[in-house]
Amino acid sequence: MTIAPVQRSTVQSSPALGSSGWTDARLILALEEVVEKELNRHLGVAKEWMPHEFVPWSRGRDFDGVLGGEAWALDQSQVTALGRVSLVVNLLTEDNLPSYHHEIASMFGREGAWGTWVHRWTAEEGRHGIAIRDYLLATRAVDPVQLERARMNHMSEGFESDNAHSMLQSVAYVAFQELATRIAHRNTGKYAGDPLCEQLLAKIANDENLHMVFYRNLLAAALEIAPDQAMRAIADVVTDFRMPGHGIPGFERAAAQIALGGVYNLRIHHDDVLQPVLRKLRVMEIGGLGPEGVLAQNELGVFLDGLDAQARKFEDRQAAILARREARRGAE
Repeated sequence: MTIAPVQRSTVQSSPALGSSGWTDARLILALEEVVEKELNRHLGVAKEWMPHEFVPWSRGRDFDGVLGGEAWALDQSQVTALGRVSLVVNLLTEDNLPSYHHEIASMFGREGAWGTWVHRWTAEEGRHGIAIRDYLLATRAVDPVQLERARMNHMSEGFESDNAHSMLQSVAYVAFQELATRIAHRNTGKYAGDPLCEQLLAKIANDENLHMVFYRNLLAAALEIAPDQAMRAIADVVTDFRMPGHGIPGFERAAAQIALGGVYNLRIHHDDVLQPVLRKLRVMEIGGLGPEGVLAQNELGVFLDGLDAQARKFEDRQAAILARREARRGAE
């Protein structure tokens, strides 16, 4: 899978430190200037937007309970069945923000440019959950009782990152995960059946894209400073990737519906998440690696080939299932 070597003309790994000398603490210090640069770039391009402007408040009305309003019923929802499932998964994922903040603040610290970024990222992510929940309740898109119970169950479990043991793996993970989240939001809006919902999720997806660029550029700098360790981190993250919402009650069933509906599946993960980041970083072209880096690069190439084959099998199953459904509808 290795093609031609990429020339790394800026920061190189220090002979005094070597690959094994790059501890998390040293890497955090070494990347501080990159974080500051990327933070300033982010603040220069990020555009303010107001969540309340994308919520149709005039469509809202009292629910049953204390206010004695109308109980929720499925026929009140204007979004599609696929849209409801995906919106709930997206929202419950966003709801665990306190745990995510704890994870990255513990890893990156709360001082200097790192700390400023941690707080800025948290503030931007916070409006995503606010906006989606307000939209869902105002439009009666989902059962509010089930939604609240799912939130309580999910948040009560907390969140523990698969990559908390490694600063480089944490950076590599979010570089891919932020792009995956962007695509999940965009495709959810596409299939939700409500133009306003699509507008809202496009705004959220734009935030996620800017977050991806920040982490991707940070990962690029890490590949220059500690190429072998960074390559190993990328290989480990890609081959064992899980979305942060995997602990949501009923996630497997919801994920199957989301995959079949075309919101997020193996083909999208391979083509639209992994490959764009890997190509931008030219990961499979980097030469001059040590044994550890070469091994990780080769493992990554083998895994990507296998994932592509799995995606093709999924597409065949997806086409067969959808064809059967269409045939049944035609026979009714």
